[in-house]
Amino acid sequence: MCGIVAFFAYGTAAAPVDLAELRRVRDHMALRGPDGAGELVSPDGRVGLGHRRLSIIDLRAIADQPMVHDDGRLAIVFNGEIYNYKALKAELEAQGRTFRTESDTEVLLQLYDRDGAEMTRHLRGMYAFAIWDRARGGMLLARDPFGIKPLYYADDGQTLRAASQVKALLSSGRVDTRPEPAGHAGFFLWGNVPDPFTLYRGIHALPAGSTMWVDRAGARTPRVYFDTAQVLAKGAEKSAPADPAARHELLREALIDSIRHHFVADVPVGVFLSAGRDSTTIAALATESGADNLITLTLGFREFQGTPNDETTLAEEVARQRATRHRTSWVLGEQFAAERENLLAAMDQPSIDGVNTYFVSRAAREAGLKVALSGLGGDELFGGYPSFRQIPQMAGTLGHLPWAAGPGRVLRRLSQGWLGRFTSPKYAGLFEYGTSVAGSYLLRRSLFMPWELPDLMPREMAEEGLARLDTVTGLAKTVGSIADPRLAVAALELDWYMRHQLLRDSDWAGMAHSLEIRVPFVDVELLARLAPLVASPHPPGKREMAQSPRQPLPRAVVERAKTGFVVPVRDWIAGERGAAAERPERGLRGWAKRVYVAQTKAAA
Repeated sequence: MCGIVAFFAYGTAAAPVDLAELRRVRDHMALRGPDGAGELVSPDGRVGLGHRRLSIIDLRAIADQPMVHDDGRLAIVFNGEIYNYKALKAELEAQGRTFRTESDTEVLLQLYDRDGAEMTRHLRGMYAFAIWDRARGGMLLARDPFGIKPLYYADDGQTLRAASQVKALLSSGRVDTRPEPAGHAGFFLWGNVPDPFTLYRGIHALPAGSTMWVDRAGARTPRVYFDTAQVLAKGAEKSAPADPAARHELLREALIDSIRHHFVADVPVGVFLSAGRDSTTIAALATESGADNLITLTLGFREFQGTPNDETTLAEEVARQRATRHRTSWVLGEQFAAERENLLAAMDQPSIDGVNTYFVSRAAREAGLKVALSGLGGDELFGGYPSFRQIPQMAGTLGHLPWAAGPGRVLRRLSQGWLGRFTSPKYAGLFEYGTSVAGSYLLRRSLFMPWELPDLMPREMAEEGLARLDTVTGLAKTVGSIADPRLAVAALELDWYMRHQLLRDSDWAGMAHSLEIRVPFVDVELLARLAPLVASPHPPGKREMAQSPRQPLPRAVVERAKTGFVVPVRDWIAGERGAAAERPERGLRGWAKRVYVAQTKAAA
């Protein structure tokens, strides 16, 4: 896990790469890679690569980056892990290729030399990388299928700058920082900034599951090589086993295969362990598949002791059952107050979530870990959210009234002023949006509704942002041709909430403590193998997932209702000195406003 920088002065009028600027961007990401720093500038000054290293695989200096191949004909900077790199290396060696290192980075270079941009179709892992191809005079940027690892770029028409963080690119001092209305509107709509937007007109995210080629003619349009909805749709075309025992075994073997791959490392790997079924299943299957002396970590909050939100007791029971080396880390309101500015500074783009991951990552690093597994993605894959029930129900009921959208807009405009005083503002948009799965998803997941945005930012900015987002169209595109509403919700949760919120939060919150967070439920091979089950009339749920270990998990875990990982941020803010005078708005909407103010001030 690392921080990468790539500059390409491709335009005829472009100035040569400024080494001081390259280092400034690179070293802004020092926490992403505290184990080493490297740089490379081409002899003609047109290309610059920078790297901060967190050593996970092949810890030797020979595996440092930027890494070159064939006397500099190819050069790479890479962030992430390739879990099937040993199999790929064996295949390449059988074809006559030789290697100097035991790293996955060198495998990427050799694979590109063989397959070009098509190399991504062979990769299993999380990654973002830039490869300079001197012979072709161009650079390839790539990002993993689910967008686990970030990659942002700024292109002024002469020079392309790419890096792992938005704030790193800002530190260059040479990118367009005018506000991007879609990014600002997107944050208030979702509680995160949806790709490809950021808060700035000049900085864009390379979309998940895509590559982009840049040469002297400039940057091409990103080319998508992976589509979640297509994988799910293809799964629906295949027959899943009818026999319950066969279904159970398929589920278990697919999960164990992913977990084993996610343990590939030359350093110890731990597990975030809550009382939920996702992380307990990972911990149980990890021990059953041979993980020895496993370190597990649980976050506890004093405000929740003795309540259903207390994760610690059940997590400790699972740790005892599986004989893990367990730690419970307690977070107090005073610690939140002391860390709040550091947390907001680490947040690369504004987010209403990530506080829990920030603190459990700190605990993992204090335990000496560089790598930890998270149960993120289990709810999306196994239908753990209320949205899997509520959205098909809403769209199924109101979908019989397709004519209601027009009158619904009129009704919303008439009622939005007074309805929000008594209940959720979302009820005003029930008939306007609730007639389709895409619109119902917006109602279910949005933080603020579109018509509320002019109260949060200038009206013109809100209107332009909403137009550029074109959210409902984007949601409908994600659903595509998926006919089954439940499967459509799975695609939406994977591509919107998980991708733009959960995965991004895991990246910045983990990297704030130089910790690599791996997500075994978010895996291309796992999704492909389970897609027929997930798309079947009787898909496996969280209970079936939790029953996959041979040694049963405690009954209280298997039957535990979905509660979410609640963090007492509201209570902490309310208890801060001067908070009474500020009268902060309650809940996530109030926290969102505070985050937004902090992030926009920091950028200014």
